[in-house]
Amino acid sequence: MVKQTIQIFARVKPTEKAPAVYSVDNEEQSGGRLEFVVPRDLADGFINNKRESYRFRFQKVFDQVTKQEEIFETIAKPVADNVLAGYNGTVFAYGQTGSGKTFTITGGAERYSDRGIIPRTLSYLYQHFSQDSNMVYTTHISYLEIYNEVGYDLLDPRHEASKLEDLPKVAIMEDPDQNIHLKNLSLQPSANEEEALNLLFLGDTNRMIAETPMNQASTRSHCIFTIHLCSREPGSATLRRSKLHLVDLAGSERVGKTGVGGQILTEAKYINLSLHYLEQVITALSEKNRSHIPYRNSMMTSVLRDSLGGNCMTTMIATVSVDKRNVDESISTCRFAQRVALIKNEALLNEELDPALMIARLKKEIQLLKEELAMVTGEQRHDELTPEEIQGLEEQVKVFLDDPDPDRTLDLGPDMRKIHLCFSLLKAKVREKPCVQNGTDNTSHLTSSDKQDSQTHGELLKLKDMLTQRDNEIRFLLRKSTDCSVQAVAYCSM
Repeated sequence: MVKQTIQIFARVKPTEKAPAVYSVDNEEQSGGRLEFVVPRDLADGFINNKRESYRFRFQKVFDQVTKQEEIFETIAKPVADNVLAGYNGTVFAYGQTGSGKTFTITGGAERYSDRGIIPRTLSYLYQHFSQDSNMVYTTHISYLEIYNEVGYDLLDPRHEASKLEDLPKVAIMEDPDQNIHLKNLSLQPSANEEEALNLLFLGDTNRMIAETPMNQASTRSHCIFTIHLCSREPGSATLRRSKLHLVDLAGSERVGKTGVGGQILTEAKYINLSLHYLEQVITALSEKNRSHIPYRNSMMTSVLRDSLGGNCMTTMIATVSVDKRNVDESISTCRFAQRVALIKNEALLNEELDPALMIARLKKEIQLLKEELAMVTGEQRHDELTPEEIQGLEEQVKVFLDDPDPDRTLDLGPDMRKIHLCFSLLKAKVREKPCVQNGTDNTSHLTSSDKQDSQTHGELLKLKDMLTQRDNEIRFLLRKSTDCSVQAVAYCSM
């Protein structure tokens, strides 16, 4: 078991506009520091005590010039290594809309160097598979989209969806052990990097995207790309099953600032509500002695239950925009990240035994033992006794039971099949014998004894009844004589 807090990183989105006053410092031993400076609005005649400086600590802060490769090497690669070792892992990006979450997780389409965490992780994993000859790896991929609190399978092979509502809806099921299962979410096998990337592109084409005042291509849903990995050594019955969640959360936005309406407004409401429930879970997990964690409030928190305070190694990327109009949202994102950093996860090594492989191994071991036994005894044995052998054993048991000699034995040899059969025959004989005796000899014996006992019991009851009757008569006579004496005394007194 590995206990560790959720790792938090910050990434500053490049901007062409005049940025707010901020500073990045990664030279400290305790990690990186991101500071925002918000000047006070000076107004004549008023005193403004508003806070000016906001400082936040992260594992590392990536400034505007940071490349995608450095993001992967620092954030995603350690998580991928843990997944290869058999632990669950999660990387999720959080921030306001238009702050660079999708670019960080999925990447851009203009240049090859703009690839995000998901395609780079796939390349890294399959490269490791080809170089590691000591393990056998099997991978499956799922792609879940949560749009307006409804889950959709982006990789369902049976549907060619023209719109999102045509995709199969995913339902959450919970077993008695409180493990979450996603119904109707398909797991697609991928044998190589090309197949995995094709699945990623297929899912991305089905994602819900809309133009908003904050972002020309804003993702209006939460998307969870999951790599399911199974590994084992050749010939070993021990399996390691792990999964890696790569999560692109929809961005929060202030409706009053963006001024959106219609369907985009409805989407914004659902996005903000689900992020509010996520914040509730984070707050509950960061508090000590909190008995109830509200995972069931939303679909996203239910799916990410293991990633938040469970069996997982989790990393968060806080994407911030340093435009002056977005400073308030960036500070809010950093505050959220500080609360996330207080959560402790307990990651377990996911090992189990392969039942099919164990059965095959046991069958092989049984066959080897049979062959060794045949070499020792000099005869080939089958699982079942032949009819001739069964008839011979029945005759031996009959002779054994009819022989009055107490030293008589059954010569069966070191064969458990014959021993089991003889015990079955003896058991059947023992069950038959009492029935015959109860139907013949013992009946007369028990009947005469029972008759004698019943006669004695009847006479005893009769004597008890006579004695009781005599006692009642004596009590009656005594009562009568007493009454007569009282009357005589009363008469004499007169």
